[in-house]
Amino acid sequence: MWQTTSKNVKIIVVSFILLVVILIVSNWEQGAKLINKQEAMGLIEHQPLERMVIRTPYLYLYLQNQTYKIAEEAIDKETLFNKGVVECYQESTDVMDMILFVVLLVMMLYILYMMRQSRQVQENIMNQKQAEPVDTTLGRLNIQAGRSTVTFEDVAGVEGVKEELEEIIDFLRHPAKYRAFDIRLPKGVLLVGPPGVGKTLIAKAVAGEANVPFFYQSAASFVQIYVGMGAKRVSELFAKAKEMAPSIIFIDEIDAVGKSRGGQNNEERESTLNQLLTEMDGFEESSGVMVIAATNKIEVLDEALLRAGRFDRRVHIALPDLKERLSTLNLYLKSKQHQIDVEQVAKMTIGFNSAGLATLINESALHALRLNKTMINNDDIEAVKDKVLLGKHKIQTFNPQERKIQALYQSAKAVTASWLEVEYDKIGILTSSFTPHHNEILSQTILENELKVLLAGRIATQKVYGERFTNAKEDIKRAKVLAHKIIEEFAMTEEYFGSSHQVQNLLTHANNEVKTLLMQLEPVVDRVTLYLLENESIGSEETKSIIDKVF
Repeated sequence: MWQTTSKNVKIIVVSFILLVVILIVSNWEQGAKLINKQEAMGLIEHQPLERMVIRTPYLYLYLQNQTYKIAEEAIDKETLFNKGVVECYQESTDVMDMILFVVLLVMMLYILYMMRQSRQVQENIMNQKQAEPVDTTLGRLNIQAGRSTVTFEDVAGVEGVKEELEEIIDFLRHPAKYRAFDIRLPKGVLLVGPPGVGKTLIAKAVAGEANVPFFYQSAASFVQIYVGMGAKRVSELFAKAKEMAPSIIFIDEIDAVGKSRGGQNNEERESTLNQLLTEMDGFEESSGVMVIAATNKIEVLDEALLRAGRFDRRVHIALPDLKERLSTLNLYLKSKQHQIDVEQVAKMTIGFNSAGLATLINESALHALRLNKTMINNDDIEAVKDKVLLGKHKIQTFNPQERKIQALYQSAKAVTASWLEVEYDKIGILTSSFTPHHNEILSQTILENELKVLLAGRIATQKVYGERFTNAKEDIKRAKVLAHKIIEEFAMTEEYFGSSHQVQNLLTHANNEVKTLLMQLEPVVDRVTLYLLENESIGSEETKSIIDKVF
């Protein structure tokens, strides 16, 4: 079609040029200068007259440099012949006009004919396209259910996560048992954790343990250029999962479509999110479809995704501690020939996630192979550790001195939280997983106790080392925000309008109280610090047990 159109355009352009040329030639003489007899005779005296054309009512004189016209009756033609005119002829204006008219008419008819032919060719092409079968797969997801071969035996270092998901697995295995007791399980499970901790692997393990179809989709695959296409894809995915229930839908990096709506958000992403929310509302807990999603940015997710009836259960997956790294390393080394001190490697890999540990073992195996070794040993680990640390993803780690500072810092927080009964799951050298308050109504005492926990680490390290350290940055930021809310947002003062001075007073008062408390609990802080240096993390029960032993 493009070639036909291009050809027609060329024909029209050429015809237009010819028309312009004809018009220029036909009107050339009309540009001749009108003169009288005296002027004509004067010109002829000085310039040779090359040609004379009689075109009534004018006589056209062609001199060397110019064309002139004079009224036919104004001059005697014989006089001009005596002047040596080379040629002279008479043209009929009517005949010339007729010829010009015919040429123009033919050209116009030809152009119209070619345009009609072009339209007919285009119509034929369109009719041919309409007759062809429509590709119904256009814009659809390639929805294929897989059967996961991964089980919890292939996942190490997440024992707490496994326990939380055992219920989900049993429901998928025996849904009738739960229906008989009218038990409703969560529609969705949200796996929250930093990159590389094995969220996708855990979802596959759940599907493998339950032996159900597994639908994996990245949330980015739903985001389309055209509005409505992403929503259509979500609908198709859920329809297919319902057909094959019991089944699992796993949506990776759900923050790609689940970000808070409003502001300058993409219209297509909002449409896709709305469809996802609708689909999750549209099936019952007993339908046998379980939605598992993963994210490392829970703070940006839309509140509608997190409300009851959607992703009811949230499983937090932290970076592995010493025991978890030990079991993960043993898993990765199970099928490899090695002479590695696994416990030593586990201690030196603080800050590594599961993916980082897998890369470390693989790189050390490649290093041993390059040296023609038959077994991997600690030298290979040492040789590639920096490469893994400083590679594409830099992993947070501590030297021995930093490790001691951080252990003391986190120990003070753990002891203060346990003493003031601030709920937390586990506090480690690398992480502090405080359980969010689910109560709608919070007292001033609860909020101020949480504020004290955030200040405790900074106070303890300053007392012991006589310095303030940058590791307190995030906690201080959270403490400032919380103090601001207590004073200004919740108005927990005598005055309804708070000030920055009152916020500072609140922080100072909390700081002084924590100082006094940590002086009383110093023996406990020391013991918890040693525990953290040995095990890297501690739960609330272990902390309370140490407190009970000391007091």
